[in-house]
Amino acid sequence: MDYKKAAEEAIRAAGGPENVSHVEHCATRFRIETIDEGKVDIKKAQEVLGAKGAILNKGQLQIIFGTGRVNKVYDAYLEDDNKSGMDNIKKSARANKEKNQKNPLKRAIKTFGDVFVPIIPVLVATGLFMGLRGLITRPEVLGLFSIGVEDISENFLMWTQVLTDTAFAFLPALVAWSAFRVFGGSGVIGIVLGLMLVHPNLPNAYQVASGDLSPIIMFGFIPVVGYQGTVLPAFISGFLGAKLEKSLARLIPDSLDLLLRPFLVLAIMSVLSLFAIGPIFHALEVIVLDVTYWILNLPLGLAGILIGGFQQLIVVTGIHHIFNFLEVQLLADTGRNAFNALLSAATSAQAGAVLAVAIKTKDKKIKQIAYPSAISAALGITEPAIFGINLRFVRPFIMAMVGGGAGGFFASIFDLAGNGMAVTVIPGTLLYLDNILLYLTMLIISAAVAFVLTYLFGYSDKMLEESIN
Repeated sequence: MDYKKAAEEAIRAAGGPENVSHVEHCATRFRIETIDEGKVDIKKAQEVLGAKGAILNKGQLQIIFGTGRVNKVYDAYLEDDNKSGMDNIKKSARANKEKNQKNPLKRAIKTFGDVFVPIIPVLVATGLFMGLRGLITRPEVLGLFSIGVEDISENFLMWTQVLTDTAFAFLPALVAWSAFRVFGGSGVIGIVLGLMLVHPNLPNAYQVASGDLSPIIMFGFIPVVGYQGTVLPAFISGFLGAKLEKSLARLIPDSLDLLLRPFLVLAIMSVLSLFAIGPIFHALEVIVLDVTYWILNLPLGLAGILIGGFQQLIVVTGIHHIFNFLEVQLLADTGRNAFNALLSAATSAQAGAVLAVAIKTKDKKIKQIAYPSAISAALGITEPAIFGINLRFVRPFIMAMVGGGAGGFFASIFDLAGNGMAVTVIPGTLLYLDNILLYLTMLIISAAVAFVLTYLFGYSDKMLEESIN
């Protein structure tokens, strides 16, 4: 079948290039957004080469090609070299693509943002749940009402745990789904691949990090664990899986596409994800742990500058749960957790930077992302701020690193340490009741430095226009 001819006929049936504003596809349908639906020739659309029917719905012409075939028609449309006359509707897109190709870093950051923006709402909600749960279950708060943790219903605690743990326990599924979608694969395959990374038969990543469980050793030398809360393993798996799926779509006959394509993608990518991509990052975790111990022992506040400044880069990699083990070990050895103060400095700085963007921008969509992200970061969850705003525009993230370093330096100079773990920034206040003024001062320094630098030098709406292009 001539898929390029099918794409040409579809565009002509929609009223020609000048009547088309957007083209996309789903599992079975080639979808064309039209400017004037009165110019659509539905009869001609039903007679498009390879079409099984056509529907006109609220200005969108949907031509049914079926699974497998619709992907190839869409690919042919994207690869068109103007012989079909479709250059008019793709001229600006091609110009933007060529422009972005000249700046690989900008393109990569934009793509990373495209993957994470759709999952930001659930991360914001989870951040709120975590902050609230941390507050209402602290003995100091419960003591105000003359009750203890043992007086709280176990069923209530279980419900709060469901609220706080679900999004991060299954974060790889969300990331893989979004990555498949962005890179042109099937989202449902991405979801299943992501769920494979956190299958209950695999040792839980958090328990491995704390030493309660050991990795499964495959083939005598490959350590395999679950990847709860991770980002990059799922992102890379989603990227490679989507590319593999698109390649297979060009090779597999239409009649076998529905059967073979998902089977081969999941079979191949499960092996790569569990036995190659994942273990590489597991090995990286061990390196990060050793380096962190060395940094914590540096003098003259250098530990605070380095950890407060660069800790959020570790969050970007998704292997930051290794710090759970570090904090547990610090508490077990000394009864104090100096690392928590530095995490709070880094996190508070992200909140300050994203708040500066929220206040300075005039774009309503950016405000809708930035304000909730600032609240989430203030409660200890920075992924929405990082992936939704700060890393997307780069400079706010850099200013946040500077702010985190400033707050971390203050914390190190005054030997600030908490008496617990797992909560930071505002909820973390309860870990510093003996040094609450120092702790609050550190948070203010981190957030203020990041806010001022971002507001003055780190963001303008011109950067939003450049990121769109």
